[in-house]
This record gives sequence, structure tokens and C-alpha cells, in this order.
Amino acid sequence: MIRLRVNGRDRELDVDPAMPLLWAIREQLAMPGTKFGCGIAQCGACTVHLNGNAIRSCVTPVAAAEGGEVTTIEGLADLVEGEGLHPLQQAWIDEQVPQCGYCQSGQLMSAAALLATNPDPDDAAIDAAMAGNVCRCGMYSRIRSAIKVAARASAVQFFDPATSEVEEASHG
Repeated sequence: MIRLRVNGRDRELDVDPAMPLLWAIREQLAMPGTKFGCGIAQCGACTVHLNGNAIRSCVTPVAAAEGGEVTTIEGLADLVEGEGLHPLQQAWIDEQVPQCGYCQSGQLMSAAALLATNPDPDDAAIDAAMAGNVCRCGMYSRIRSAIKVAARASAVQFFDPATSEVEEASHG
């Protein structure tokens, strides 16, 4: 029995420990948002978070997630306070990122992992973080734009009484 936490819920899976995490998520837990693309960790469609890190679930055995915290696209909005969409999901809509949409769950999960560690990424940081995600429709400029929009939406303003100015500080 494999025990793990998926999108904030404790789960037990009676599966072969070598089963790819992707298939455990899709078939055993009935969460089809994580996609199968290539099966060799080259396209990024299967990206999920394991303990906060973006991983390729198509090549990660479910045993590697035992005792860990897995977040899928279905749980992305739960990573932020309040109800509604994650800022990245809203930015994806606002910037009209999806075309065919197949790669989008993996793109969003990689982008969320980036913003969790770098709340104000420059183009080079975005390109490095997203390099393993393939978009067959070529929406890379829209993806970059949406990440920047989400980073701005996640920025926090604070008042500095010493200067009487409102300043912006990013957070993850």
C-alpha cells in the first residue's frame, strides 16, 4: 500500500510501486488533468509537484511519492488563499494562452513551481524554468507574458511610514 497526500487529501493506493505516478493519478485517483505526452520526461505535459518541486510524473514511480505531498492541476487553485483560480490560471485566461490546451496543465504546474521560488522572474528565469515544457502550438510568448502577469498579480503592497510611500514587494 502506497500512502501519499494528493491535493491536500491523504490517499492510499494499492498499486505496483513501480507504476508511474502519472497513471496512479489518472487511473487510480480519477484525476485526468495531468496529461500523458511522451512517456520519457521530454515534453512536460505530465508535470505535477512533489513536495513543492515540479517533476515529470510519467517517469516517477509512485513509490517515490510515498509519504510525500503531490499537487496536480486539479489542486493548483488550493495553493493560494481564498476561493477562485490561482493567479496563473487567471493570467492564462486573460492572456489567452491556450490554443489546443493539451500541454497547459504541465505548463501551469511548471510556472507555479517557478513563482513559488522566484516571485519576480526575468525572461531568463522563465525560459530556464519552462525549458522542459513543449507547446506544439508555439504559445511561448503568451506563456511568458502570463507568468509575468501572475507575478504582478501576486505582488504585495505595503506602506512605509518612514517615507510615507507605498512600495511593492513580491511574495511566493
